[in-house]
Amino acid sequence: MLTYEEVTKSEAIRTYIIRADESLAALGFTEHSFAHVMHVAEMAKYILQTLGYGERTQELARIAGYLHDIGNLVNRSEHSQSGAIMAWSILNDMDCDPGEIATIVTAIGNHDEGNGVPVNEVAAALILADKADVRRSRVRNRDISTFDIHDRVNYSVQHARLKINEEKTQVLLKLTVDTEFGSVMDYFEIFMQRMILCRKAAERLGLQFKLMINEQPLI
Repeated sequence: MLTYEEVTKSEAIRTYIIRADESLAALGFTEHSFAHVMHVAEMAKYILQTLGYGERTQELARIAGYLHDIGNLVNRSEHSQSGAIMAWSILNDMDCDPGEIATIVTAIGNHDEGNGVPVNEVAAALILADKADVRRSRVRNRDISTFDIHDRVNYSVQHARLKINEEKTQVLLKLTVDTEFGSVMDYFEIFMQRMILCRKAAERLGLQFKLMINEQPLI
């Protein structure tokens, strides 16, 4: 069975992640390189591990998390679909089991808020892990005076934490936001669709999605 470690050691995959992130940098988007994809991989595993899913399902979620943004190499538009097709080809060449390829490809193809649906537990975990990765260090632009709303919102987030409660009934995204750089309203302006998708993903896992910003419950 293909492992997460084997996937991360692939020089081809590493090249695709680097070059995809370079394309996004040219477009002015936030960081989507190894810091992001490895964080998403581990967070997706945490979600499924906490909820009692099997180790192999957790491993597939890690692989999906690592590969989920390679479609940006093709184009930012519809990157979840192009990334899913790329992942199918890569994993097939690595002799991954067809059923496991199907699970990973489905998750990648459904992770974006534009057209994603949490059709299985791996897709749901990937959605939550990806959309929760909001942080100052992802902002590339160092000139605060030229920040757009996406820069402001990401830069304003000093700390973000996704946590499932002990009863395993709720998943909470807790943010600490410096309102000098971005307001709570700014956050909702650009992330409303993401939060709706997170709610659907949480429901797919039998959880209720909650959002707290600066200790104030908002969802």
